[in-house]
Amino acid sequence: MNKKVLALKYRPKKFQDVIGQDTISTTLSLALDSNRLSHAYLFSGLRGSGKTSTARIMAKALVCVNAPTSKPCDICDSCVSANENKHLDIIEMDAASNRGIDDIKTLIEHTKYKPTSAKFKVFIIDEVHMLTTQAFNALLKTLEEPPLFVKFILATTDPLKLPATILSRTQHFRFKKIAAKNIQHHLIHILNLENISYETDALDILIRSGHGSLRDTLTLLDQAIIYSKGSINLVSVSDMMGMIDPKFMSNVFDIILNKQDYKNILNDLESYEVGQVIDEMSIYLKHAMLSKDNRFDTYMFDRFFRILGESKLLLTIDCDSGFVLILMINKLIEAINVKSIDSIINEVQNIQENATATNQKTKLENEIHNNSQIKQETISKNEDSISPTNNEENDLYKNLIKKVFDRSYDLGECFEKSFEFNSFENNILTINSSAIGNCKTLLFKHFSHIRLMIEDTYGESTDIQFNKIVKKDLP
Repeated sequence: MNKKVLALKYRPKKFQDVIGQDTISTTLSLALDSNRLSHAYLFSGLRGSGKTSTARIMAKALVCVNAPTSKPCDICDSCVSANENKHLDIIEMDAASNRGIDDIKTLIEHTKYKPTSAKFKVFIIDEVHMLTTQAFNALLKTLEEPPLFVKFILATTDPLKLPATILSRTQHFRFKKIAAKNIQHHLIHILNLENISYETDALDILIRSGHGSLRDTLTLLDQAIIYSKGSINLVSVSDMMGMIDPKFMSNVFDIILNKQDYKNILNDLESYEVGQVIDEMSIYLKHAMLSKDNRFDTYMFDRFFRILGESKLLLTIDCDSGFVLILMINKLIEAINVKSIDSIINEVQNIQENATATNQKTKLENEIHNNSQIKQETISKNEDSISPTNNEENDLYKNLIKKVFDRSYDLGECFEKSFEFNSFENNILTINSSAIGNCKTLLFKHFSHIRLMIEDTYGESTDIQFNKIVKKDLP
């Protein structure tokens, strides 16, 4: 005797067995127990999320000898027949293959006759969005006011294709995507019952490939059991799915992060579709972000995801896949060299007097040409620092403001408005600062450039001291 596939063998028979749809199960159970039943229900959601299974449980709860009840007995003739999909008062129709007006007319004709043995006659219409417009129109009146003993349960993966007139005549239950954690617990439960060994990482790949559909995941699990000869492991599942071994992917990122020669792994990567490589690199980075892998920082994640997205775009315009792969790896390696904003700010705040003699000479020549002999005396390391006169100080500070304006008008405006010259003594430039808001942000962002312009004006050995002041509005 052939064994049933897992999706059928472990199909839920009770509301509490439905995975990941607790809210819907609870609501339907309460409606049954309180006998507050609608004449029509609409179940919508992703394939494999439990719509049809819930519809069949609901139908069984309506034909059980104790109906209506949230806990069918599963031992009466009606429950046994319902479990075997043989109950005469449960009519299940696939709208994908019976979508015309004649099919609906036949169904409507059935609604006129009382149940053969149960209290209710239940009509389950699967993939109801496939019905033609004429079929929908023919169903409207019956759906709105069916006989008291008739209940409709409609199921669809695309509720947006249903006419508003149909939606308004039903109680709509939206089945959500089943969480990976719930699917994993269900898979482990099944494998324990089947006495099959497994690796959790291998199950994660199956769950990820199932995209939230329990039925699809169980189908893949059936395939994995066969392929791995009864012992599900990471290597066999990766091989079966044509996916990249997570250990190999970790090695790929080690090579990228350490800026090593990637030619040895290039042939292995080219054996996969480049689009798949990009997708799996994205998944790897997602898990690294969630697990807070200390090899990456937030800015690196951002740059890596941007590069992967750009590479995926290149594939859509038919670029050579091998070229895209090589370009992508090189860009990922190069992205490591890009400094984060924090590191740049730290460098700006900790600038040391490390210019070479050549740079000093160049700056001296520029100042001789632009400012006068006073600047030359200010930046000379071999002479004592001579404090300029008040007029000279004002001229130097005005020259500094002009340089900032030359670089950026907005930056110059903020600089002039937020900073006031205080003094320049012993190679220390003291500035009163009242920077706030956007100006403070702009000045902080470009502080490295401002510092260079200050050194260019007052001398390379100039230190900067800010005095924070608060400007008060005049009365």
